[in-house]
Amino acid sequence: MQWSLFLLILMGQCSFFTCHLNENHFIREGKTWDEAQSYCREHFTDLATVSDMRDMKRLTNPPQNTDAWIGLHSIPKIERSWHWSLPGLEFKESETDWQIDQPNNWATENCVGIIDKKWHDFTCDKEFQFICYDEPNQTYHCIVEGKNWIQAQSYCREHHTDLVSGITQIRSEEFKVQVDECHLKMEKSSNPSKDLWIGLFREIWSWSDGKNFSFRNWDPDSLEDEASKTCAMTTTQNGKWRSHTCTVEKPFYCYDDKVILIKENKTWDEALDYCRENYHDLVSITDRHQQRWVEKRAKMADTEFVWLGMRYTCTLDLWFWVSDRLVCYHNWATDELAECGMAAVMERDGEWYKKADNEKFNFICAI
Repeated sequence: MQWSLFLLILMGQCSFFTCHLNENHFIREGKTWDEAQSYCREHFTDLATVSDMRDMKRLTNPPQNTDAWIGLHSIPKIERSWHWSLPGLEFKESETDWQIDQPNNWATENCVGIIDKKWHDFTCDKEFQFICYDEPNQTYHCIVEGKNWIQAQSYCREHHTDLVSGITQIRSEEFKVQVDECHLKMEKSSNPSKDLWIGLFREIWSWSDGKNFSFRNWDPDSLEDEASKTCAMTTTQNGKWRSHTCTVEKPFYCYDDKVILIKENKTWDEALDYCRENYHDLVSITDRHQQRWVEKRAKMADTEFVWLGMRYTCTLDLWFWVSDRLVCYHNWATDELAECGMAAVMERDGEWYKKADNEKFNFICAI
């Protein structure tokens, strides 16, 4: 009975427990973007990076009464690459449906639409109809009203989940049916067209800290001239982003990492003791957002794996975090059964494995 009660308490924590592996700091002193970057790197980790809408809400809470720099800046055209609008979804060159001779303009055509089920690159200011995706219900929604790509993305995020993204969604039968229905609606409209935006865009911006988060929160009514405005800021009206001249002095947001990679080889127990003596604890990962932050650290390890703060208990026959949380989120590479004396590791690619707790690896501490 006591164990049942204990499990119920742990399971209840899955629904409301959350923690963040980075902390934002608003600096009111006005600086140019380069000066702000130097300040953040000297006093914290870097200019603020935003990985998804939840991160965005944390950044602007409490809201500020001024524009402020974030860590996004324009990158040279030669370095630009394709990304999906849906955060966390990786674009793969081997999974595409480009029309022959597409994409054909690497310089200015940075957004993608479909014509007769094939992908074409366009300038992002064109106004097309588009298809939104609802993640909870796995449904597709045709929006016949013409919008530019950024406006379409903003509409989908406000009313659904995002613009349709990823080869799995685009090749699904449900999506194909929705495209056909969308074309029928468009033929009856005053401006018939077969062009539809999808959630694929060429990245012309990069984060100051080098992270590859593709999430963007641009003001849908603002398509700035990237040639002269190459640094990003939040705005006071709605927290959306605009580009601006980098030499203008503005307040800014810094972030401070709350995880640290220890490049020492220790057993799981030794790593746990080290983290608790010098920092806070071995790191716990409770959602996809935190997974991405820890994964960035794991890539820099000297060992193939790094210890996480998760262990298997034979008594309860379950995995648990040392922070006393049940494993609500996981990223296991396999479904192998756990054994006594096992603890969790993360490989450099982000997947989790079980290892005997007396093996020695680098590890990640929560600060």
